Amino acid sequence: MQHKTKWIAGTALSVALIGGGTGIAVAAGGGGDDSEPPITGNALDQARAAALEETGGGRVTETEVGDEESYYEVEVTLDDGTQVDVQLDESFNVVGRESDGAGEDEGSGDD
Repeated sequence: MQHKTKWIAGTALSVALIGGGTGIAVAAGGGGDDSEPPITGNALDQARAAALEETGGGRVTETEVGDEESYYEVEVTLDDGTQVDVQLDESFNVVGRESDGAGEDEGSGDD
């Protein structure tokens, strides 16, 4: 009887941890509704290269497959803190770009 009680308690704990872990992962995922999976494998390498070429450098900080605006989305953080979302089609061609964050006023010059 004691063995069965331990198994039930362990199963309940596992379910609680799995459910809680999912909530933490979603909360830590960043903007958007977080329903899109990240880009993986060879596609990640190609998407990263295309996005960094488009932005002229920076660091890839987030990726999504199946973004509402394009097939792939790659978020790049530039050295000045600007975040640029690069939208790519299925062939890794740039189909859009949106800048937000620190360098939002790119064309305004230095004050």
